[in-house]
This record gives sequence, structure tokens and C-alpha cells, in this order.
Amino acid sequence: MSNHALSITLFLIFVAATLGITFWASRQNKSASDFYAGGRSFSGFQNGMAIGGDYMSAASFLGIAGIIALSGYDGFLYSIGFLVAWLVALLLVAELMRNSGKYTMADVLAFRMRPRPVRTAAGVSTIVVSIFYLLAQMVGAGALVGLLFGITSDAGKALTIVVVGLLMIVYVVVGGMKGTTWVQIVKAVLLMVGAALVTLLVLGHFGFNLSNLLGTAAQQSGKGDAFLNPGLKYGVEAKGLASKLDLISLGLALVLGTAGLPHILIRFYTVPTAKDARKSVLWGIGIIGVFYLLTLVLGFGAAALVGSGAIAKQNKAGNTAAPQLAQKIGELIFGDVGGTILLAVIAAVAFATILAVVAGLTLASSSSFAHDLYAHVFKRGTATERQEIAVARVSALVIGAVSIALGILAQSLNVAFLVALAFAVAASGNLPAILYSLFWKRFNTAGAVSAIYGGLASAVILVIFSPVVSGSPTAMFPDADFHWFPLENPGLVSIPLGFLAGYLGTVLSKRQDTAKYAEMEVRSLTGAGAEKAAGH
Repeated sequence: MSNHALSITLFLIFVAATLGITFWASRQNKSASDFYAGGRSFSGFQNGMAIGGDYMSAASFLGIAGIIALSGYDGFLYSIGFLVAWLVALLLVAELMRNSGKYTMADVLAFRMRPRPVRTAAGVSTIVVSIFYLLAQMVGAGALVGLLFGITSDAGKALTIVVVGLLMIVYVVVGGMKGTTWVQIVKAVLLMVGAALVTLLVLGHFGFNLSNLLGTAAQQSGKGDAFLNPGLKYGVEAKGLASKLDLISLGLALVLGTAGLPHILIRFYTVPTAKDARKSVLWGIGIIGVFYLLTLVLGFGAAALVGSGAIAKQNKAGNTAAPQLAQKIGELIFGDVGGTILLAVIAAVAFATILAVVAGLTLASSSSFAHDLYAHVFKRGTATERQEIAVARVSALVIGAVSIALGILAQSLNVAFLVALAFAVAASGNLPAILYSLFWKRFNTAGAVSAIYGGLASAVILVIFSPVVSGSPTAMFPDADFHWFPLENPGLVSIPLGFLAGYLGTVLSKRQDTAKYAEMEVRSLTGAGAEKAAGH
């Protein structure tokens, strides 16, 4: 068997195994609670593993390793930001969301407000944020399978994205939350083992001398000592104030975005108690923290052994750095066959990563459409559970199709960078509404709708008119130039606008329901009545 055929066979075995788990879990889906929240049957440890699996996406594994390999020190800022963000989720959101809601973010907002306008806004926001995040996973999958199968043409990579999109739709439509959670748990274990293995091999190659590794990385990057110092990508004097503001904007988006991500928020509903919600976040932080330390070695190891030039040649955004490193270190230690096997294993693990995250995202957006928009807005609460689940499955198809189309357009962008955009949109639209709802007594329907639409619209409009979409060689449309917003990440402007819109919407409207707030405060702090939440 040729090396190429061997790597493809190993890869397909991984995919078949995760599909098997999905079909097994589909037999356990007997109610809406099973489909949306896994029957609330997962322990804190299991859910913590699944949170780790959900969060350690293609951005973490492929994007961060790639951005460190190409930008050195500045790339590691993504690792720090993604990890610190969990403190916001743990301290402000996890337990309170678990106690207040039932299936989706909108359940929390609708509890003390007029349900229809709030559910509509939350449903729209969830779908927009999920599509931004899905975009990153699709781009990562295209780059990964392109490397593994030797596909170099744009048409071939586009076809890969279509296949990934179809696979993810199968995971959600068939498996629901139970199937998705088990795939995420398996994938978290595989990813940690795979990343740890490559990290140990790289450190062993450099005699477990980190200084030796970093020195070689700086030398091979072609940037010298600048590679190990801040300022290669952000805060560059030559680029003026915009570069420094972009760094602050990125930091804000990363730190505040996690607590507003719909696919992370729905994970808190899969556990039986608030204590398990807290425990699952602590397990998640532990797993994610260790993993981000490994990305440091993976990124600098790729720069040292593969070289920044070879990485950029394969994928100009650096998305293939980790699998290229796996192949190189395997060849150096075990020969050609070892390199092929290690590449196949790491690529399969990364692909399982993408499928698991994509399934979680599609589930979050399709369940929001079915539960919030269809059941509560269009049907005004008269839809049966069977109808709701059927609509969730159809909407998964539609959301998948939109993500496939956008993923094909965004192939030139780094996946960690794309995820940072999703974080900015989540922090601008969802986070102000969630925090105001949980902590501000006077907050009302007008404020919630203003916060979500104001933050969401400002973030999306600023991204459209930023260098990400046009006016730069790596933009979505490199030949066009209609950008007027100088920053690549809109968080610095759009997050304060979201909070401001929520405040103005509230104070300019006279309506408020303090009795409902008092009831929600008791529920969010104690969990009393959480099972009957959201008007069910």
C-alpha cells in the first residue's frame, strides 16, 4: 500500500467510527429534551470533556499553530485570549444560564420579557454567529483534506468543503445533542493525545530544550529575533495606530466572546444540576489550558522544522502547519512510513475536531430556529415536539448549505482569525443582552432587542467594510476595494455599541417587569423551577 493510500485509509476509519457513534446515539433520541439537551444526562466531567471538544476547534488546532508558525509571539495572543475568556463564562454566565433556561439562549431572555420580539432577535443572532464560526471550520477542513489527499486546485478544495458540509449535516440531523456530545468527548481525548504526542516528539528532537526550539524557529522563520518579540503582526509602528487598536480589538473580542457563543451556552443545559455546570466549566478550562500550552510547541515547532516558507506555500494563511509538522517529525524519527502514519492520525483527529465543532454549531443554530423562531414566534407555542425536531433538522440543512457557500469564498483566510470575528459578533450582540438580563433589574424588551440587533448589525457591517472582505491581498475579494473601516476585528467599536444600544433601548422605553426579574433572580441563583423554564 502506498503512503498516500495508507493515510487516506486511516483517515476514513476515523470518520467511519465517529459516524458509528452518531447513529448509535440517534437511537437514544426519544424527546425534544434528548435532541436539544442530551436528556440532561451528562455528568460534569463528561460535559467538561465535551466543552473542551467543542471549544478546541479547527481554529485552536490548525489556526493557532499556523498563526504562531507565521507570526511568532503575536500568534500566541490567540491562545491566551481564548483561555482567559473562560473565566468570564465561569464567573458570570455558566451557572446562571443553566438555572434560568431550558434549551437555548433565548429562553433566558424571554423569561422576563415579551417572548416574540426577544426570541426573534436571539434566533437571528444565534444563526449569524454560528455561520461566522462555521465558516472557520469549513476553511480548516478544506485546507486539511487538501493536504492529506494532495488536492491543490481551488475546485478540489471547494469540493472538499461541500463534502464536510454534508457530513456535518448528517451528524446533527441523525444524532442530535447526544450524538454530538459523544463525538465531542471522543474527539477531545483524541485531540489531546495527538497534540501531546507531536509535542513530545518535537521537544525530544530538541533535547527537551525549549530555548533551542525557539532559537531554531526564529532562525528558520526568516524574521530573526523579531519572531520571538511582540510586534510582528500587531502593534507595528510602521502600520500606525490602526495596528495597535486592532490588537486591543482582538483581545476584547476573544475575552468577551466565549460567554456569548450560542453553541457553548447550550452545553450548560446538558447537565442535571448547577453544580455540574460549574464543574463542567472547570474541567473544560483544565483541558483547554493544557491544550493551549501544547499549541505553543506545535506553532514554534512547525516554524523550526517545516519552515515558515514551506507552510505558507502549502496554505498562505498557515492553516496546515500542525499536520505538516506531524509529517516532518514523523519522517525525522520514524522514516517515510512513520511520517505518513503520523500525518494521517493528526489529520484525522483534526478532521474529527472540525466535524464535532461543526455539529455543535449547526445544532445550536438549528435548535434556535426551531425552538425560538418556529415554535414560539411562528406557531405561538402550539407546535408539537415532533414538529419542532423536524424543523430543526430541515434548518440544519439550510444553515449547512449557507456555510458551505461562504466557506468556499473564505479559503484564503486564517481559521483562528475567522473565529475571532465570530467571537466579536457574539460579544457585540449576545453578551450585552445576557448580562443585562441577568443583572439589571430595569432591563426590558426594547433594551434586549436593541442590544442584540445594535451589536449584531454594527459588528457585521464593520466586518463587511473592513480589510477582511476587500482591499488586501488575503481578503475574501482581493481584487475589489470598498473598505473604509481600518481594523480587521470590529470588537473595539461594536461591543461598546451593543452595550450602549441595550442601555438606550431600556431607558427610552417605559415598560419594565420587576416582579419577573425578582423571580428570575431567585431561579438563576438557586435553580428552583429550572426544569419548568421558558414557559413550558
